[in-house]
Amino acid sequence: MLKRVLLAALAAVVLFGAYVALQPSAYRIERTAIVVAPPAAVFAEVNDFHNWAAWSPWAGLDPDAKTTFEGPVAGEGAVFHWSGNAEIGEGRMTLAESKPDERILIDVDFVKPWAGSQSSEFTFKADGARTIVTWTSSGVKDFIGKAMSLFMDTDKMIGAQFEKGLANLKAVTEAKLGHAQPDPAAN
Repeated sequence: MLKRVLLAALAAVVLFGAYVALQPSAYRIERTAIVVAPPAAVFAEVNDFHNWAAWSPWAGLDPDAKTTFEGPVAGEGAVFHWSGNAEIGEGRMTLAESKPDERILIDVDFVKPWAGSQSSEFTFKADGARTIVTWTSSGVKDFIGKAMSLFMDTDKMIGAQFEKGLANLKAVTEAKLGHAQPDPAAN
């Protein structure tokens, strides 16, 4: 009897492992917001890591976090290191591509709470007096990441952070123009 229970448990573990292994490896999380500002104004907030403290959804989660910057102040080659509590972990962002007022590509390398890499992209598209900004992250999940995705909705969890960050980016950018401007498309 014990032998059958152990064999059944082993079979369940093997089947679960096979099911996890067959899950998609690639992931992509994307959110979009509209900012009542020209693309250059929105681009400037993202292109300089020094500005992120004002709008990043993770900036206020650890007031004692350590941050350092390397390379140019803004644009390609700029690097931002962070190290903090369990909510923000530790890692590094490197601005890999910067096309003024159009696109920013960032390589993100996590150290803690788990090691991993992903790409983050911001695109900026003029829409009259507004800018449509899209924040996308993509990467590849390892076995543990695939297993965790079975129990939590990564798109919903991270997407909510992106939505918060984009709302903050909108508020900061519009405030720097002198005031929050009414959306001309809302009329």
